[in-house]
Order: sequence, then C-alpha cells, then structure tokens
Amino acid sequence: MSKENTAPAKKKRRKKKKPMSRGLTAFLTAFLMLFMIGVLTAGIIVLDIFTDVGLLNIGRNPDDEIAGVDYIDLNNYIANQSQTTIIYGYTADNEEVEIARLHGAENREWVDLEEVCQDLQDAVVALEDKRFPEHKGVDWIRTIGVVVKYSFSQGGSTLTQQLIKNLTGENEGTFVRKYKEIKNALALERHFDKDEILEAYLNTIYLDMGCYGIKTGAEYYFNKSVSELTLMESAILASITKAPRGFNPIVNYEDNRERATTCLYYMLEEGYITQEELDAALEEEVVFYGENRREEAVTDEDLVVETEYNSYYVDLVIEQLIDDLREQYGYSESEAFRKVYYGGLRVYAALDMSIQDEIEYVYENRITFPKEEDTEENPAIQSSMVILDYEGRIVATAGRLGKKVGDRTLNIGTSSPRQPGSCIKPLSAYAPAIELNYCTWSTYIPNYGISLKSEAKPWPTNYGGVTGSIDDLKNLPQAIAPSLNTIPARIIEMMTPTRSFSFLRDRFHLSDLVEGDADYAPLAIGAMNYGLTCLDMAAAYVTFGNGGVYYKPWCYYKVTNAAGDEVILEPNREGEQVISSGTADVMLQLLKCVITYPNGTGGAYAVQGQENWAKSGTTSDNKDKWFCGGTGYYVGCAWTGFEKVQKAINTSYYGQNPAGKVYKEVMNRIHDGLEYKGFEMGDEVVRRTYCTATGLLANADCSGATGWYKVDHLPRVCSGCSGESTPSGGNQGGQPGEDVTDPNYEIPEF
Repeated sequence: MSKENTAPAKKKRRKKKKPMSRGLTAFLTAFLMLFMIGVLTAGIIVLDIFTDVGLLNIGRNPDDEIAGVDYIDLNNYIANQSQTTIIYGYTADNEEVEIARLHGAENREWVDLEEVCQDLQDAVVALEDKRFPEHKGVDWIRTIGVVVKYSFSQGGSTLTQQLIKNLTGENEGTFVRKYKEIKNALALERHFDKDEILEAYLNTIYLDMGCYGIKTGAEYYFNKSVSELTLMESAILASITKAPRGFNPIVNYEDNRERATTCLYYMLEEGYITQEELDAALEEEVVFYGENRREEAVTDEDLVVETEYNSYYVDLVIEQLIDDLREQYGYSESEAFRKVYYGGLRVYAALDMSIQDEIEYVYENRITFPKEEDTEENPAIQSSMVILDYEGRIVATAGRLGKKVGDRTLNIGTSSPRQPGSCIKPLSAYAPAIELNYCTWSTYIPNYGISLKSEAKPWPTNYGGVTGSIDDLKNLPQAIAPSLNTIPARIIEMMTPTRSFSFLRDRFHLSDLVEGDADYAPLAIGAMNYGLTCLDMAAAYVTFGNGGVYYKPWCYYKVTNAAGDEVILEPNREGEQVISSGTADVMLQLLKCVITYPNGTGGAYAVQGQENWAKSGTTSDNKDKWFCGGTGYYVGCAWTGFEKVQKAINTSYYGQNPAGKVYKEVMNRIHDGLEYKGFEMGDEVVRRTYCTATGLLANADCSGATGWYKVDHLPRVCSGCSGESTPSGGNQGGQPGEDVTDPNYEIPEF
C-alpha cells in the first residue's frame, strides 16, 4: 500500500510587475488630461454646430450663440452686487464729507474702468492673465500648459473665468463645474468687450478685510483713490487676490512683497513698464494707511457701520431710510434693510456737523449732569435731545447720556415715547383755543379745577397741590408762564376732549397717540397712555415760530444710486399750514412769557444773546422733566428721566429742571458767535391794550396792559369798567366764562 503524500503543495510565485517609470506616469496623466480637454472642446464645437443648424436648443437664450449656456447678463450681476452705502454730511463751508459707510462682510464700491490707473489694470493682467487681450474667454495654450506641468494642481483660469466664479460663487473642483465655466466664459466674451469684463473683474475681486473690489481695497490699505495709486501700490493690490489672507500686505508683508515683485517683472516682460520704472518701484517706500490697520487685520469681522462719526444721527438716518423704502417702494423690513446696507446708496444727510459735535460732546461727557455710575440697583439718570430748524430739518440729536456704544442703539429722543407733562398744554389747549376762537390773549378763566365723575374734588390741582379758587381769574399769559394745570383743563372742557385730541392728531401729527389719550388727564397735564418723543414734540413746536407751518421732520436731502444718476429717495419738504399765521404768532408771544414773566418756569434756561420762547414740562411725581424751546435759529426739545424704572427725579440733586439745564448748555454752545435774531410778527396779528379787569379791549378809563390778538378776532371794547382792577385780575366788567369776543363771530366747525 503506497503512502499518502501529505506534504503541502507548493504555491506558485507571482512575478512582480515592474513599476512604471515617472516619465511614463507623467506621460499617461498628461495624455488623459489632454484627452479630456479634447473631448470637452469637441463637445463644445459639436454643440455649436448642432445649435447653428437648429438641431439643439437646450437651455439657450435667444440672444446666446453658444448652446446649453444659461446666458450670464453681466449688467444684471453688476446691478445686484452688494455695494457699500455711503453717508455724506456737509461742513460749515458746505463741503461734502463722508461720515459713514454701511455694509456687511462685503465692503464694495463700484468704480468705472476709466477711473482706475493704468498701472493697476496692467498689473492685474500681467499677473493673472497675460493673454487676456487676445483670447476669447479661455486661454487654451495656458490651460494645456498647466495640465502638462501641474496635472490640474494649479489653476489656469483666465480673468473671464475668474469673473464668472466671482459672480456665481461656484468654485468646486469638478469636471462639470469646469465645463460650465468654460462655456460661460466663451458666452460672456461674445456679449461683452474686454474693458467691460476687466472692469467687472476689478470690482468683484476680494482683497481681505471685507474689501470687495479695488476701490475699497485702495482706500483701506492706502487711503487713496484707484486713480492715485503708485506702480508698487498697484502691484501690491494685484497680488492680494490669489490668497487674500495669505497675501494681505499688512498681516503677511513679506509674502505679498515677493509676489508683488514677481508682478513687476511680469509687467516688464509684457512691455507695460520699463526697467527704470521697475527699479524705482522696488525702491519706493510703501506706507499703509493708519497704525490701527495691523490690529484690525487680525480678524475679518462682519462690519456693519464703519465710521469715524459713530453718532446717533447716523442711526437716525438708517432708520429713516428703512422706513421710507418700505413706505415708498413697498419693501419688506428685510428688503429695506438689505437695500440700505448692500445697495450702494449715496445718502446726503441733513445734519449740521458742528452742532452734532456740540450736542454729542455735552451728552457723552454728561456736562450738566452728575458723574454717576449706571447700575441695575442704582440706575443713572438719562436724557435725550433733538434740534430742528424751522423747515423741519433735523439738525442734530443725542440719544442718551454717556459714550455711545454700538450701532443703531436706542435713541430715546426719537424712538422711546415718554409722558410729556405740561409741554402738551400749548398743543392741546392754548393753540386750538386761539385757532378756533374760544379764547384770546386776555380771556379770563377761573384758576380752579373742573368737576369730573371720577374725582371727588375739583380736578386738577396746580403744582404743589394748590387748588386755586373759583374767584381767582387768570388770562392766558398768566396761566402759561407758571404752567397752571387748572386753566388748560377748563379750556379743554370748553372745547371738549374730542376736539382737543383731534387737533393733536390731525394738526400736529403726533404719531404715538392712542384713543385712550382723548381724555382730560392726557390732554390737560400730559399723562399720556403711551407717550410722545422729543422729535414729535419739537416738530409740533416748530409751527409756533414759522407762521403755523408743520413739516414732517427730515434727516437727509436725497438718496441716489452709486453712480449718482438716479434719485431713489427724496423727503417731502413741503410744509402744511396747520394753524393760521395769526395763531402761531400769538402762541409765540405767549411762550415768550414763560421766559420773561417773573414767575415763568423757563427764565433760568434762556439762550444768551437771543430772543427766546419756551415751555417746561413735569409729569406727576417728577418722573419726567421736559424743556421745549426755541430762538430765531433753532427749536430744541430735551427730556430727562430714568430709562427703565419709574423713579422720581431728585430736584435737590439734579436741579429743578435738568432738561432745561442741558437744553441751555447745548443751545448756548451752538448759538455762540451767531448774531441776534428775533421774530417778526405777521400782518394777521396786532398788539392792543386790554382792560386788566375785564379782558376786553381797554377804553380811556381802563387800567390796561398789552397783549397780542388775531386781527380777525379782537375782543370788543370794554364799556362797564370803573378803571380799577381787582388784585386777582378779576372781571369787574364781565362774568367768569362770559364770551368776551365779538358777539357776531361764530366758532367754526372742526
């Protein structure tokens, strides 16, 4: 029996394959890539031929000569590029200056090619695409060279192809993406000339630090326009775009310098510059703009407002633009926001820069206020102020005390309504009573409260809880100067609260009124349900100094597109005659009594060297203090109180009226050096002597004083006066509440 063979079977040894040589590998790789390019090129040619004979029309634009291309309308892309909005102001010499830039991460301003210095144009072409003037969108020679040398590990895109990537944001390293890019580049060059393509490219490249386009880049790095750049500065800018952070000349100066030098030699090779120019450029001392740029360049933050003028006025302009775009164009909130920050607008603000500087200095440094810490347990007092001229122009504003931090922070004076206290009385009681002929300057009214079902005693009392007396008669200047509460209440009772409320809403356009304000407390003493802003109050008070014309407050002259050839927004600066010129002039003279009468509440806050009028305001328990006043130049309205808590103002610590103090400080500063400017009365008013006993026009036997009256509504002449007046200024010739006006005059319907 034979033995079984148990030895393991021998494995057949495989022959090792010899590795391909490096040369063969490179050859095959290049061959494969060239084959792909050939297929791509052939495909494009075939598609072109098929399209030309009408056999294929895939996704073709009727105006496009290349099949399968969704035609890129360069004009469309340019119009919709995010561009920086710039806000301009004017100096005292009417010189236009930039005060703010609004943008997100993209800080971009479009610049026409003819404004770009030739050195920068040549530097970009020499460094990025030297055959740009000759090729038709794709540089086949360069593309093949890159494939052979680098196997697609380095780019071979032309400026046209790079522009397409900048416009579309597509930058994937895929064959399909490259195919689309080539087709789009060929199509783009059929529809736009080289200058248009180069201009678009220069305006869409990213230069780090949020700078999109050469204009913002030149300004950021060199504080120059693109027409002023030197040869070396041009090379430096052109060198950034390859790797913006890596070649940022401030963060990585040496890397940028090396690439910029290479750029100069390329320019020499292409004949753009001479050897002498190159040598001079290398010797040039480059100065970057601002020492702070190095720190800023460390992080690429999403900037929103870039400005040396971090002011409440800029915030106000932004808010107004958003509101106006929504109103005039029907934009949503987000659409209006994007238009303001990314629309490349040119905004011409209406501020007076010197006045804005003064008001911000006073408020930032708390000039008239104690230097106190603001804590949650012990909040510091706050204040705000708005200044207008007599045509509704918002000249300046301060939103809060202390240093402004952040952008679009709360401006209490324009966006946070507060109870106006006695400042409401000229608007709700005195002006409508004179306009509708319920009262004249010398009409006597009992200094005593009215009877309300909700009150057990006559309401209201005057300052300090003084009730007054039914026999204590006061005329209008005697009531308005010390800010009596009883007289406005009686006037509103006479007119009805409904009529008074309608006057506030429809004549003075107070925007924060609610229906609940059509009652005695809101109208007579300013205890509004919601409140009013300094801006609304100032705009209403403007009517007393300009002949009765209301202007909707405006903070910019106009808004244009980036090119300046299209006006996008322009405020309505036409006034509305809301009270007669006669009423306005009488009111102006009444408000002057607040300053000039011995018991007037505004005498301590008059502006030096000017004619003044004013009205102070205090709410119950001293929680809010107001001061509205004016000169021949400006109207100002200031509020003071606590922002988030209902807390009484300690007058022994802050002063009797801290709003009046800050008003006086700011107004004195802005009137310094201005000539005296008074008010001229119109021909609808006359000054007459009235009987101090009856309030009628005085006869020869009356004890008289002078007052101002509308010419079409004069009191009749006193006929029953003994010539002696009572200490209270009483009514020997008439009874309280008696109509002392022309008996034939009928009060018009309102």
